[in-house]
Amino acid sequence: MTQFTAGVLIVDPPGRARPPWQGRTMPFDHNDHYHRLLLRQVPRNCGAALDVGCGTGRFARQLAHLGIEVDAIDPSEEAIAEARALSGRMSGDRRPLFQHADVTDVELPQAHYDFISCLASIHHMPFDTVAALRDALAPGGVLVILGCYPEKTRLDRVWSLVAVPVNAVARVAVALNDRLRPAAASTGRARVKAPVRQPTLPLPQIRQEAAALLPGCSIRRLLFWRYLLVFRNSG
Repeated sequence: MTQFTAGVLIVDPPGRARPPWQGRTMPFDHNDHYHRLLLRQVPRNCGAALDVGCGTGRFARQLAHLGIEVDAIDPSEEAIAEARALSGRMSGDRRPLFQHADVTDVELPQAHYDFISCLASIHHMPFDTVAALRDALAPGGVLVILGCYPEKTRLDRVWSLVAVPVNAVARVAVALNDRLRPAAASTGRARVKAPVRQPTLPLPQIRQEAAALLPGCSIRRLLFWRYLLVFRNSG
C-alpha cells in the first residue's frame, strides 16, 4: 500500500472513449476544452487540491497558478516525468507535487483536500474508487469528475451526431491557430501518449452508482463524449 499524506508520497514499487477520429493527429484536446468549466467549481479559499490521473500536468499547473497546494498523481511513469519537466520553470512554491502512483493503491489523507479533480481517468479504475476520493475531501470540499462514457442508448448516439461536426470545426480552428503561431504550437518536446482505455460503464449506470456513493452529486452530459460530475462535501 502506498501512503499519500499532506503532499508527501511514500511509494512501494507500482482514457478515454474511442471516438471516430481515434488514431489521428488531435490538435483539439477535449479534456483541455473543459478546463475553464472545471476551474469554476474550485471553492473559495481553496488551500489543497488533488488531481487524479494528471497526465502531463496541464490542469494541475492551472490549479497551482491559483495559489493552491497541488498533489498530482498518475500511473504512467512517462507522463509524470514529462509533467515534472514541463513544470520545471514554475517557482518552487507554486509547483505541483507530481507522483507516479495508482490512486487505487494510495492511502489518501482523510478530510484533507478542498478540491479533487479526476479528468478522463475514472474509467481506468473501478468506479467505486470515488468513495476514497469522497472521504479525502475536507468539509466544504468539491470533487469534480470529467468522465467518459460509451455510446449505448439512442440519446448517446444523438449527442454523438451533434458532437462530430462541432469537433471537426474545433479541430480546424485549433490547427489554423497553431499554424499562425508556430512557436506556440511546438515546444520541441515529443508528445507523451497517455494510456487509452475504452469506457465500459454506460451513463445511466454511472448515475445510479454515483447516487449511492456520492449522495447529492450532480451529473450532466457534455459534448465530446464527456459528462461532468460535481459532488460537494457538506459534512
